[in-house]
Formats: sequence, structure tokens, C-alpha cells
Amino acid sequence: MTRLSCVDYKKEDEIGILTINRPEALNALNTEVLEALEIILEKIEEEDIKLLVITGNGEKAFVAGADITEMSDMNTMQAKVFSEKGNRVFSKIETFKIPVIAAVNGFALGGGCELALSADIRIASYNAKFGQPEVGLGIIPGFGGTQRLSRTVGMPKAKELIFSGKIISAEEAERIGLVNEIVEAEELMTTTLELAKKIAKQAPLAVEMSKKVMNEGINMTISQGLDYEAASFGALFSTEDQKEGMYAFIEKRKPKFETR
Repeated sequence: MTRLSCVDYKKEDEIGILTINRPEALNALNTEVLEALEIILEKIEEEDIKLLVITGNGEKAFVAGADITEMSDMNTMQAKVFSEKGNRVFSKIETFKIPVIAAVNGFALGGGCELALSADIRIASYNAKFGQPEVGLGIIPGFGGTQRLSRTVGMPKAKELIFSGKIISAEEAERIGLVNEIVEAEELMTTTLELAKKIAKQAPLAVEMSKKVMNEGINMTISQGLDYEAASFGALFSTEDQKEGMYAFIEKRKPKFETR
């Protein structure tokens, strides 16, 4: 177990688990937590893992938002720097080479919803609540909410949620595509790790390439995206994992991928 400030990290076989551990403040994100996240994420990049799970400590909150007490006295420049810091950290998660799953327990509001949005997959407990309530504080989402939410649930629904600041249930979040799956609170980590292990069994280079092509292709024209897909598809045929995967299929045996 590695602990830095209010962030914990541990490795279970080929899966990393990162936990925001500030339950007394509902895991709210302040500068200290963001800096700890940035440092630990850089270390995780050097780890030999195939998937990263991000969650929050306690049943009440995944991350209840950014720390309002810290933000309340910021001036314009300080607020801009704080937003840039959060965006830098969350962009690192979004573009992480390996898949990232957010296991969302309790409140995922403001910065917490934005943190979940930076993950590739979101699994929530039935007690989870999502929202971007920043307009009620006289501000807008500052850690990517105006950009990632619309790309995830569509512009009209994202505008509705951000303009109204309303908080939605896990069921509603699943209905609009914000959440992949809902489970009972006591099953959250079990379900998340089951999916993580299933992903970890696949060819790592193919999973990583899939994430890269999907993340980058969404900002291309369909023609450019298809060209990028074809080039990436072809590139994987130079890997040992492609040979192993296909010959294992032909030979009716389980593949043994070596990430080569």
C-alpha cells in the first residue's frame, strides 16, 4: 500500500486500485489531493499493471466535489490555476495508456462527477448520486465537466444537468449513458474487479490500442477515424500477441499474452 496525502494506492495482481481517502470531507478535492493524485499517477504509469480502478473511501461519497472552503477566497488567477491543475490530472487519467474504471460509491458531484467522467468505464452503487451543481455556487464546472459530460450523454442532456445543477440518481445516470452498470453497494468492488480481471485477460497491446484509437478518433472526421483504425489494425499484426491470440484460437487453447 502506498499513501500520499489523502490518496492510497495498492496493486492486486495485474490491477491497480487508487482510492481518494478523505472521508471526513466526503473525499472533496483540494490542491493537496490533486497534487497527490498527479504524483501517484506518474508512479502508476511505471507499474506493470493492465488496468486501474479509481474509487473513494467510505459509503457516503466517491468524491463530493472540489473543496468549496478552499475555493471560496480564490481570485481570478488562483481559480484559473486550480482549474488547470484539475484538468491536467483528469486528462492524464483520460489518456492513461491502460483502461481506467471508476467505482462510484455515494456522491459524485462537481469534481467527483468530472473525475468519474475521465475514466473509461463507470460502475456505480445504487446509492450513487451524480451532478454538476456548480452554477448554484456562481461558477461553472472547472475540471472538464463542460466538455466530457456533453461527449458522454449528448449536448442537450449535458446542458440540462449543468444549467439546472440538479443531482440525479444512479438509475437515471445509467439511463442516459453516464454509468455502465449499477450494483448493490456491497457488490461494487467485487463487480468492478470482476470486469477488471476480464479486461486484464485480453491482449494488452490490443486493449491499449483500442483505447487510443477510440479516444483520438472521436475528434476526427469519420473518414480520418477509419483511416486511423485501419493503420492501427495493421500495426498490431506486427506483434507477438496477435500471432499468439490467433494461433491459440485455431489450436483451441487459451492464449498466453506477453505484451509484445
